[in-house]
Amino acid sequence: MDALKAAGSGHLTDITGLLLAWRAGDAGALDRLFPIVYNELRRIAHRQLGGERPEHTLGTTALVHEAYLKLVDQTRAQITDRAHFFAVAARAMRRILVDYARRHRALKRGGDVAQIDFNEATFTAGERADTLVALDEALTRLADVDERVSRVVECRFFGGLTEEEAAEALGVTARTVRRDWVKAKRWLAQALRV
Repeated sequence: MDALKAAGSGHLTDITGLLLAWRAGDAGALDRLFPIVYNELRRIAHRQLGGERPEHTLGTTALVHEAYLKLVDQTRAQITDRAHFFAVAARAMRRILVDYARRHRALKRGGDVAQIDFNEATFTAGERADTLVALDEALTRLADVDERVSRVVECRFFGGLTEEEAAEALGVTARTVRRDWVKAKRWLAQALRV
């Protein structure tokens, strides 16, 4: 299902309008936006939590709500449209999960970094906090080399966006996203090789 249209075609205008109102200073616009995008944010959060260990204490609802709190703190001018909103939400969830993984890793101190499966269909990061932290560190290094390629990974992996949705969020073509996705997987596989 098209993630940006999952809320229903009648809500697409609402999403854009509410984002514009929020950017214009309407503090309540984000509160009105949240119920419209809530199910899509839950889908993104559920996908991100899918690779986590069973005893992970951060659930889908908690991740969505923490991401919402981060979004509320964003500068209004940063979010330009619905595609960008979902990309920013995915980035917020990435930060939350990585911070959570770092805290978990600090508690256990040690362990090997698990391999990441860079399979075309799934591209999931195993069940260990070390793996998520390693992926985040590699993405930070990748951003130094090529910011757009790193953002493609955020949109596709952390946000669960399709090529077309990621292209819309990043203002490029789907073909560019496809090439960047292949490049990113190759680069990250090399960077994360244990």
